[in-house]
Amino acid sequence: MTQANDLKSWQHQAQAQTELLLARLMPSENQTPHTLHQAMRYVTLGGGKRLRPLLVLAAAELGSADPAAVEAAMAAVEMIHVYSLVHDDMPEMDNDSLRRGKPTCHVQYDQATALLTGDALQTQAFDILSRPTGLPAERQLKMVALLAQAAGSLGMAGGQAIDLANVGNAMTQAQLEHMHRLKTGALIRAAVGLGALACTDLDDEARRRLDAYAERLGLAFQVIDDVLDCEADTATLGKTAGKDQEADKPTYVKLMGLAPARRYAETLIAEALEQIAPFGGKAAHLRQLAEFVVARKN
Repeated sequence: MTQANDLKSWQHQAQAQTELLLARLMPSENQTPHTLHQAMRYVTLGGGKRLRPLLVLAAAELGSADPAAVEAAMAAVEMIHVYSLVHDDMPEMDNDSLRRGKPTCHVQYDQATALLTGDALQTQAFDILSRPTGLPAERQLKMVALLAQAAGSLGMAGGQAIDLANVGNAMTQAQLEHMHRLKTGALIRAAVGLGALACTDLDDEARRRLDAYAERLGLAFQVIDDVLDCEADTATLGKTAGKDQEADKPTYVKLMGLAPARRYAETLIAEALEQIAPFGGKAAHLRQLAEFVVARKN
């Protein structure tokens, strides 16, 4: 089996595992309030790359991981990601009508339901991550804190606030990278960090290397997002193409140009791979996910 086929097979298995976890851990749409629970399942199930839960799983392969803690982290980080997409798509934010190839939550339901769906997914994530596992309570508390910090005002929510405040403004590369380290990178770093914390035998140096890998990966992911917004069509992306340019948002393509932005993403991925080289074969899926990020089409 080729490396590409191996990754594809592993990705499909991990995506299927994530789908089953999410379906099991979310409230049934038959449970009151029916519409809210139906909306939660609508936006979460049946779509997406599942990059963040895959990163949890791949990082956990580097040590002796507690399976229950890994699964909780996979579900929790994806719920936080999906909640952010639901809110980002609303008229008050990015005002988009398409996500993962289907109508966004506020289009399919209404704005109030979309707001509550995001709120419920966010709190559901912490409910799941706080449930008992085989890890010591202190280690589990670190996982909860890591995800909370990545999602808050000094992480993802803060990055989104900076993004909204700078529509139409020119930003330096340093300013742009600070914004995206928060908006996109914080949750990607958290996913890798959660996988590492689910292992009881990874030392501080190993976790430092994983964090450095994830930081570069998060930036590369956003650079490629900016490139694809210009290069890909709506059907391929599963969301409206050209939205950033139309909204006059600061992007890497706007700052650097299309080809230099793609080269920058490739440089970031090369740096990420250097960080995990000492892990050898155990980091195969982390390496393959990094290469997937820069080669992806959506």
